[in-house]
Amino acid sequence: MLPGLSVTRLIFAGTPDFAVPSLQALLDSSFAPQLVLTQPDRPAGRGQEPQPPPVKRLAAEHGLEIAQPERLDDVRERIESIKPEVLVVVAYAHKIPYWLLTLPPLGSMNVHASLLPRYRGASPVAAALLNGDAEAGVSIMRLAEGWDTGPVFRQRSIPIEPHDNAGTLTDKLASLGASLLVEVLQLRVRGMITPVRQKEALATYAPRLTKEDGRIDWSKPASRLAREVRAYTPWPGSFTHWDGKLLKVLAATAREPSLESRPIGSVVEGLEVVTGAGTLRLEQVQLEGRKPMAAAEFLRGQPAIVGARLE
Repeated sequence: MLPGLSVTRLIFAGTPDFAVPSLQALLDSSFAPQLVLTQPDRPAGRGQEPQPPPVKRLAAEHGLEIAQPERLDDVRERIESIKPEVLVVVAYAHKIPYWLLTLPPLGSMNVHASLLPRYRGASPVAAALLNGDAEAGVSIMRLAEGWDTGPVFRQRSIPIEPHDNAGTLTDKLASLGASLLVEVLQLRVRGMITPVRQKEALATYAPRLTKEDGRIDWSKPASRLAREVRAYTPWPGSFTHWDGKLLKVLAATAREPSLESRPIGSVVEGLEVVTGAGTLRLEQVQLEGRKPMAAAEFLRGQPAIVGARLE
């Protein structure tokens, strides 16, 4: 352990579902936070009523002190009064200012959902699926001023299963990161682990996704589109249009048989769509205003889609 230190003063910063397992893991260990920083409540749902972020809900259940500043500088005085020994950041959605990065003597730790330096940035899970990677992982890193550029304490990986989409894989990585975070903290307070600098030459970047990323371009190969459907589920979602209505594609698989004589975007038997190379079998879809349906059920109710062209 570093001289004179025991982790009795920890600050946690996080916002979405991905951060919840890490906060829970800290609560279940000897690292309960003295302050939880999270984003302000935002409008959500049909009524657009302000909703608390998932981290706030968990923190409130445990009676933790919560702050939801628009800017961290607004709560600087409170943070400095705690004299935190370590800061843990998990998908907080705000850049941490230099004064806070350097405040805790044990450093500022971050749980990132990739095997750094691969997939720095906002969408590492989607990037792993888009690229057809065999595995994904988490990194516990020391925060630096650059985006995801800090040295790494430890990493752990898991295989990407054929049925995984961004939602299921993110959940797995959230749990993996939570357990690894506690492991690294236990070693850190004993002075038994130091971070290793990332290899800049190997760095890649995963930019933030937009809604438009989910629009299906049927000229792409079916294999690529199948990866996009997985990478964009649940958000931004893969979508196309049929008969003037939005059609969401929730699950799909690529098939190799070529139907070169049919126009790209044409729907054939079995709810398969002609692509730039091969066909994409739509396994689960949701037509605008309807519930999600498996292909067979959808075809029974909407047989006219066979022979149509999706756009």
